[in-house]
Amino acid sequence: MKTEHVMIGVSIAAALATLPSIVLASASNAALDGLNTAEAPRVTQTVDNRVVSALGNTHLSLLDQMKPTGSVADSTPMNHMQLVLQRSSLRASALESLIAAQHNPASSKFHKWVTPAEFGATFGVADSDIAAATSWLVSQGFTVHGVYPNKMQIDFSGTAGQVRQAFRTQESRYTVNKVSHIANSGDISVPAALRSVVVGVAGLNDFRPQPLHKQPQVAQFNASTQRFKIQQSSAAAAKKPNPFAVPFTGGVRGFVPYDMNVIYNTSALYSAGLTGSGITIAVVEDLGMDNSDWPNFVSQFNLGSYGGTFLQFQPQLSPSTGNCTDPGGEDPFSESIETVLDSEWSTAMAPGANIWVATCNDAGSTNFFGGVFTAADNLINSTSRPNIISASYGYGEGFTDSASKFAIDLMWAQADAEGISVFVSTGDSGSNPSFNGSIINGVPAIDANSFATSPNDTGVGGTDTADVLDGTTSKYFSSTLNSVYGSALSYVPEITWNTSCGNTRAAKDLVNLTALKFCKTALIYDPNGDYVTSESGSGGPSSVDIKPSWQRIVRGAAKDQSRDLPDVSLFGGSYGGYSWVILCTGFYPCTTNFTSPVELVAGTSLSSPMFAGIQALIDQGLSNAGLSPNQGNAAPTLYELARSEYGGPTGSAPASLAKCDSDNGTKGTSKCVFYNITDGGNSTQCIQIVAFAQTTPDCYFYGTIQNFEGFYGPTQVGLTSSDATKYNSTTAAFAARPGWSFANGLGSVNANNLLSAWKKFVNAP
Repeated sequence: MKTEHVMIGVSIAAALATLPSIVLASASNAALDGLNTAEAPRVTQTVDNRVVSALGNTHLSLLDQMKPTGSVADSTPMNHMQLVLQRSSLRASALESLIAAQHNPASSKFHKWVTPAEFGATFGVADSDIAAATSWLVSQGFTVHGVYPNKMQIDFSGTAGQVRQAFRTQESRYTVNKVSHIANSGDISVPAALRSVVVGVAGLNDFRPQPLHKQPQVAQFNASTQRFKIQQSSAAAAKKPNPFAVPFTGGVRGFVPYDMNVIYNTSALYSAGLTGSGITIAVVEDLGMDNSDWPNFVSQFNLGSYGGTFLQFQPQLSPSTGNCTDPGGEDPFSESIETVLDSEWSTAMAPGANIWVATCNDAGSTNFFGGVFTAADNLINSTSRPNIISASYGYGEGFTDSASKFAIDLMWAQADAEGISVFVSTGDSGSNPSFNGSIINGVPAIDANSFATSPNDTGVGGTDTADVLDGTTSKYFSSTLNSVYGSALSYVPEITWNTSCGNTRAAKDLVNLTALKFCKTALIYDPNGDYVTSESGSGGPSSVDIKPSWQRIVRGAAKDQSRDLPDVSLFGGSYGGYSWVILCTGFYPCTTNFTSPVELVAGTSLSSPMFAGIQALIDQGLSNAGLSPNQGNAAPTLYELARSEYGGPTGSAPASLAKCDSDNGTKGTSKCVFYNITDGGNSTQCIQIVAFAQTTPDCYFYGTIQNFEGFYGPTQVGLTSSDATKYNSTTAAFAARPGWSFANGLGSVNANNLLSAWKKFVNAP
């Protein structure tokens, strides 16, 4: 694919002018040959606003338990909403069939990707139906900005009053977790004539997810200890020491690119000339970064010789809809740490790749995912597209309305059909990803990141290195840093990243207790709940998307009907806050020998761009072998390769399942594609504040905290569990297990072995 930025789009005038009675698939692409997608328009009656049909589940059901704090004034602008359209069942089936064939090496359509225009013509809504929907929006006083090339989304703006009149729903204000939000208080209605082609409206609420990283820490390097000393805030320093903290001294560890290159064996690919050269990774963001950060990172860690490039821009539709405005942040004082993390650590794994930082302003849109959604959507509908997208944002499906969820899944399916590999962080708060930086409460404790549960993306969870808890650091890391500040000697055994007392490995290694007893004992020494946390790599079942066939084929696959997360995992953070990665930011730039402070960060926001970087190496390796540099969704291939190593869902386990256990470290694992993480889990703490009268399902309560975080009265504290009446290794949500698990998916990877296995699977020379 080309790597230059090109303005793209389809004008509304063109959509209105082309009104064929039958829409045919394009015959120019062999991928579309034989697909039966011809259909007559579905809007066949007069669009009458007096005859309406309600669209179920088009408001956030969690708000039904809450009382609005007020109504939104009719004059309030509602900018860049999207009328999300529904393709016919015929076209939905054809798209699913095509994507399956595009991932099947035995198919004549293998790696025959489509363009946005081909996608729209073949799988979108008929032009006459789009014209009918557009005309109705205009008749209601809305400003229509454009139709996406996929012919599934109409961008429009108006006011809350126009929304109330046209869609028969009131925009109201709610306070959730001490934050004020707006949302439609009831389901919407549309003219009955449009019912068959309209899913709903994305942009009627502003419950936007947060970046999935741990709060960054400023730290100063100590040359004598070869460690970093975190500069604690006065509030943190005032806390009593955690009685069950990891007993380390001399500061904390800051990982650099060299460490991850050694641990996941990307360094072997660099030696073979595979650095991601010619491959473009786009990280999608809602705030920019200081343009000097990336070159500083590349220089500090000696990555400049690999030839990677950096471009920060706003992906636009053309003619311009105005839905992607500059969010700012390109200075040290206002930049986004998330954006810095994504750009630098995708480069850390693929130093020769082209990095696109695509940013759009949240303020320009009321869409659920705001600028992040718009940036990704505009890129996917471009004539110049990246090979890979990494998105490190998330919120649970329980906080996502049906139209927004449909739009997200539509977006990733289009990316897959176009050959774009999408990686999404699964979350940083255990079995419910909606509580990054806070504690699971007031909603079911089991949920999944709505941005990652599409069957057309790859969800990436978080791991922790086991050496600190095991006391084996000297076996896997040098005591002194090398010339690029690295110390890793080899692959390091991994466990699930989990900072709570629900960490079974920490409970065993530190005090030889079960997690439940560990938590109960901790409560004795921590009666105020200062160290209660839900911080952990996330995983769980979707309540919306069904399980794709490729997720059923591997040992350990959950016996449910849900799309389950994660698919794979990489380092995300550590128990006790000992291990982090280093960022070079505008306010804290990296200097030679770290003579000045740096920022340390962790989270699955790190895991996703790192896996995107590994995918770039795979893409270049396949391209060098004469195959397409685009792989589409990586997950179907990853599961096929894992089946060879772990075995299928039934029958005897192959010897390689035990051989590739992460606990083996380097012993016998040199030929493994995956490191199967079988220890630990992401069951974390959850609470129920009695005074609020809000229940927290899926939480096993083991104790009570008085006056927790300023709330008067008792707060129940528990651990996330699939059975709230008991807690053990079977009900804990969720324990790591052999094969696939909700804790870490298929586990982490050896990048060099992954490429070899991938090439064999696709019959590459």
